[in-house]
Amino acid sequence: MDYALVGSFPKASLGSSDWRRDNPNKNCFSGSYVAVRVSRCKAWDVLERYCGAESQQHLLKRHTIGTKEKSTFYRRHDKKFLVNATAGHPLESEPDPTSIWNSIKNAVDAFYRFSRPHTVIGTALSIISVSLLAVENLSDFSPLFFTGVLEAVVAALFMNIYIVGLNQLSDIDIDKVNKPYLPLASGEYSIGTGIMIVTSFLIMSFWLGWVVGSWPLFWALFISFVLGTAYSINLPPLRWKKSAVVAAMCILAVRAVIVQVAFFLHMQVHVYKRPAAFSRPLIFATAFMSFFSVVIALFKDIPDIEGDKIFGIRSFTVRMGQKRVFWICISLLEMAYGVAVLVGASSGFMLSKCITVLGHAILASVLWNRAKSVDLNSKAAITSFYMFIWKLFYAEYLLIPLVR
Repeated sequence: MDYALVGSFPKASLGSSDWRRDNPNKNCFSGSYVAVRVSRCKAWDVLERYCGAESQQHLLKRHTIGTKEKSTFYRRHDKKFLVNATAGHPLESEPDPTSIWNSIKNAVDAFYRFSRPHTVIGTALSIISVSLLAVENLSDFSPLFFTGVLEAVVAALFMNIYIVGLNQLSDIDIDKVNKPYLPLASGEYSIGTGIMIVTSFLIMSFWLGWVVGSWPLFWALFISFVLGTAYSINLPPLRWKKSAVVAAMCILAVRAVIVQVAFFLHMQVHVYKRPAAFSRPLIFATAFMSFFSVVIALFKDIPDIEGDKIFGIRSFTVRMGQKRVFWICISLLEMAYGVAVLVGASSGFMLSKCITVLGHAILASVLWNRAKSVDLNSKAAITSFYMFIWKLFYAEYLLIPLVR
């Protein structure tokens, strides 16, 4: 039997199909009504198909929204993990001890290269050696002596790091050619980091010199600061390293005169409270190190000739050539060793005479033999020989306290 069914399909709120079959006379539709003549069986089929489609569309819509929300959530988290992985951070919440240890080692290594360790060793050895010249008898080896030496060494090393650091800040472009392994040239240190380091060590050096209250020490630091700054900083009329003669004079003044005289007076006058006196060993040390400082000033530019040419640094090596400057340096050192042998031979102390004569003769012989085997066309060979000259520099400060 046919009958008229009225309802609003768009706003159907139909329950399950079982409920519809159990309650055939109850209306589950609301809204505007439209009459449709269909059979009972067809009516239920139409309704079921329509409501089923509506329910599926509703569920599909909710599923799609949920999927989008979940997708957004996971994309955010994936992005977070991706950023962490790209930045080099471990995904685990606990820090990796190996990574921390490697970071510490890299930081120490970078600072080690930044401090130019061969100059640090040279500064420390020279101050200790010169301080020993002020010792007159065994009773002078007191806690006062060791305190005075420590004060001088630490303050001088702080100033040394300021000077070599400022030089690197001023020579970043040149060092990219000559010394690309240095932290500023390689990019391991930013310019801001370099400025922070040199400023900190400059302040600590002057602070320690002031606290100690030794005028020879303070003036040694101040003069080193002035000459080191004028040597490196790129401000007119400074940047004295552009002039080969002025650059050599700066290094000679610091390494040969200030280190010997000022730090000797620090021990003699400030620590031991004795009147200033210039002994024979002190005069010898100043004269010998004048030769050595000139050699260092000349030789340091031999492996750097390529970058110096590009950036207009008119060093002696650029003007005269590597080979000529190399053999000038060797000749100056051999002359200095010859004078040292004569000074040792004139000593009235047999032990001092034997050690200084034999020691300087051996060093002169080793220098000559090593110099003959250097390949002047190899930057690596020249750099290695330059480091060898610094080792001779260290050895000399082991002999100086024995000169009498």
